[in-house]
Amino acid sequence: MNFKKHPLFWLISPLALALDHLAKLWTIQNFELNETRPVWENVFHFTYVRNYGAAFSLFSENGEWLRWLSLIVSLGLMALALYGPKMNRWEQAGYGLILGGALGNGVDRFVAGYVVDFLDFRLIRFPVFNLADVAINLGIICLLIATTFPEPKRQKKN
Repeated sequence: MNFKKHPLFWLISPLALALDHLAKLWTIQNFELNETRPVWENVFHFTYVRNYGAAFSLFSENGEWLRWLSLIVSLGLMALALYGPKMNRWEQAGYGLILGGALGNGVDRFVAGYVVDFLDFRLIRFPVFNLADVAINLGIICLLIATTFPEPKRQKKN
């Protein structure tokens, strides 16, 4: 296996996974379930909730299949990085962030049966989320940048 083919992908994905799980561990150790602490009153709070569904608690009544979806997505992204075409930096970063986020929430689903969420933006009444969700969204932004502003192809020197 050639991990050197996409080094940024292999650097970013475990970093995103580690940051997500460290933040979730901090939340579990420092908050009671459903406890909230304002960082900026009525704007941003830390609120510990358990999410049994997908993003924004969608499918929370029947979210069992989500653990398998995150596993399939994760395996697919790793296969793409190992056996797919050469990716540019934006693609490597994007797919690496998406993999880190999918693994972060996927591990939660397999181990605990739910995802730990704690970032609570109340100014815009946004559902509580976590760093894995942030990583996935940043990954999508990176892929949009890669698509919108493709890097010029370099000519090989003889």
